[in-house]
Amino acid sequence: MAARLFRVILPVSDIALAERFYSRVLGMPGKRVSPGRHYFDCGGTILACFDAKADGDSIIPKANSEHVYFAVNDLEAAYDRAIAAECQWIEDKIMSRAWGERSFYAKDPFGNPICVVDEGTMFRG
Repeated sequence: MAARLFRVILPVSDIALAERFYSRVLGMPGKRVSPGRHYFDCGGTILACFDAKADGDSIIPKANSEHVYFAVNDLEAAYDRAIAAECQWIEDKIMSRAWGERSFYAKDPFGNPICVVDEGTMFRG
């Protein structure tokens, strides 16, 4: 059996804010699984927003240094939702990349870099 990616941890410092932000950006409510974890099923891979302090952990993780990529079927709607969700930073507009993808880059309220891609233009190498 080939390995498959099933969960990605996204460190956050406020689980309620993370739930509101990602629910809005992803267009789905997700599910609280512990006081400091909120899971979003993104096509079989779980995006796990993790607030270590709310879960009682003593180690507080830093923001991810690399992007987490999401594919959506309506990029314009996702861009509008991301603007409304109050990203820490977001590109001025949706861009067409040299490798053929249409996407936008942003940072969530916790400094985690994300990219949202039109699923019809995903480049897989």
